[in-house]
Amino acid sequence: MNILVFGKDGQLGKAFHVLLRSLLPTLADETNIQYIGRAECDLVDAAALSSLLNQFQPSLIINTSAYTAVDKAESEPELAFAVNTTAPKLMAQYAAEHEATFLHYSTDYVFDGEKYGFYLEDDMRNPLGIYGKSKAAGEEAIAEAFASKPPESIGQYAIFRTSWVYGDGGNFIRTILRLAKDRDELKVIEDQYGVPTSAQWLAQISLGLAIDAKGRLSAFPSGIYHAVPAGETSWHGLACGAAQAAIDAGVVLKASPRLIKPIPAVEYPLPAPRPMNSRMSTDKLAKVFSTQGNMSKLELLNQPWDGLVRSYVRNLAKDGLI
Repeated sequence: MNILVFGKDGQLGKAFHVLLRSLLPTLADETNIQYIGRAECDLVDAAALSSLLNQFQPSLIINTSAYTAVDKAESEPELAFAVNTTAPKLMAQYAAEHEATFLHYSTDYVFDGEKYGFYLEDDMRNPLGIYGKSKAAGEEAIAEAFASKPPESIGQYAIFRTSWVYGDGGNFIRTILRLAKDRDELKVIEDQYGVPTSAQWLAQISLGLAIDAKGRLSAFPSGIYHAVPAGETSWHGLACGAAQAAIDAGVVLKASPRLIKPIPAVEYPLPAPRPMNSRMSTDKLAKVFSTQGNMSKLELLNQPWDGLVRSYVRNLAKDGLI
C-alpha cells in the first residue's frame, strides 16, 4: 500500500506523520509512505502534481495541504483557488481513475454562519470570503471527479469539514497563552461559536474511517463528513479554558481567565468576514462508525473539546512551549 500525505509541514500533516509512524507495525505489508511539502511539490504547478501522483501511484491520498491565510486570500484569490480548488481536483481525478482512497479536509468557512444550531453536511454552502469560496469550490470539484468515475471503480473519498484546528505549530491557543504571559488584560471575541479541534484527534478520526484494525484500506460511503469533537464554545471560552489549563499546569500568566475580557466581533474588524456560527453536527460520521462496528473511533468522536484542549496545554507546558 502506497500512502501519499500532502501538507507535511502543517499542523495536521505533522499529526499524520506521528500517527502513521506509530501505526507502521500494524499497517499492511510493504506499506510505503511519502510526505509532501512545498519543497517537494508546489501544488500550484499542476504538471508537477500530476507527475508526482503518477510516479508514486498512491492507493491512499491524504491531502492536509491548504491555503489558510483567510485575510490574505482576499488579495490573493488566484493562489487560494489554485491550492484549495485546482490541486484537490487533480488529486481526486487521479484517485477516481486509479481506484484509490482520497481523504481531504475542508472548513466551516464554507457556511455563512447564519444558521441557528448545528450545520449538517447537506446544508447549503454560502461562503463569505475568498478562502471559504475556494474551499467550497474544492469540495464541489472533488465530488464531480468521483461522480464521473466508471461504475465498477472502487475509488472513494471523504471530505472532512472541521474548525478551529490546533496542533504542532502556530494557532489561536498558543497565541493567547503567549499574550497572557506578557499582558495584564486580553480582549477576545465572545459571539462567534464553534468547536476547537485537535489535529492529532482529527488525524485519528479520519484515518479510522479509511483504515481498518488490520491496517488495510476499508470501504466507506463517499461524501462529506463533519469532524469536530463534542460540545461548543466561543473564542472567548476557548481562551479562558486554555489559560486556566496553563495555570493548572503551573504556568504563570499575567492575564488569568478573569482578565480575559469578552468583546463582540464588531469591535475586532478583519479584512475577511467570518461565520458567526461554526457549529457542525457529527451524526453522519457517528452513524458510519457505528455501522462499521468501530466503537473505539465512535468513542473518540464523542470526546469533549475542552478535555482535549486541557491535554494539549498540559503537554505544551511540559515541553516548555508556553
